[in-house]
Amino acid sequence: MEKLILRPQPNRESFYRWANGLALITIFYNMIEGIISVWFGYEDGTVALFGFGVDSFVEVISGVGIWHMIRRMRKNGREDHDAFEKTALKVTGTAFYILTAGLTATAALNLYKGSKPETTFWGIVVAGVSILSMWLLIHYKLKIGRQFNSQALIADANCTRACMYLSVVLLAASIGYELTGLGMLDSIGAIGIAALSFKEGREAFDKAKGKECCCAGNCGN
Repeated sequence: MEKLILRPQPNRESFYRWANGLALITIFYNMIEGIISVWFGYEDGTVALFGFGVDSFVEVISGVGIWHMIRRMRKNGREDHDAFEKTALKVTGTAFYILTAGLTATAALNLYKGSKPETTFWGIVVAGVSILSMWLLIHYKLKIGRQFNSQALIADANCTRACMYLSVVLLAASIGYELTGLGMLDSIGAIGIAALSFKEGREAFDKAKGKECCCAGNCGN
């Protein structure tokens, strides 16, 4: 007679500890990244790095909404958004739109004036660290989200992937400038970051309206 093997059920408390920890890491990492990026972006005159830093601060607002959702889920298990999270999403979306307008205008002005940064070395450093950090966060958010069948955490992982795309744009623009000295590459990188920021802003408003959105391009009603 074959023995019946009982597999242990996933521990929900373990899920909440992991999810809470990943949310806090995301928040504090973006705060540190934002401070460093804005500082060096301003000092070196690189609009791409400066815009990337401001984007990181906006991501903090989104991260706080995710952290709040996880705490609420721990109490009642619901993954839909409450009033606080919807407000956070609307604030995030508005901030992304403002960032898009500011970056586009600044980049266009720099292109017109032929301005160029002193160096984009720190853009390369920040982007490299960010790509590695975002990849690790994506890996663990997807792993825990799939293990516990949490669509909220899986969606958050896809939002983190959008942040990694921003890092790739910054890295490409920064390396391009260091190799060629063409100031327009920094401005083009800023416009690329602006375009992705606009996309993130639209998706934040979609989620606030109750639409399922993975932040990677597939949004549905």
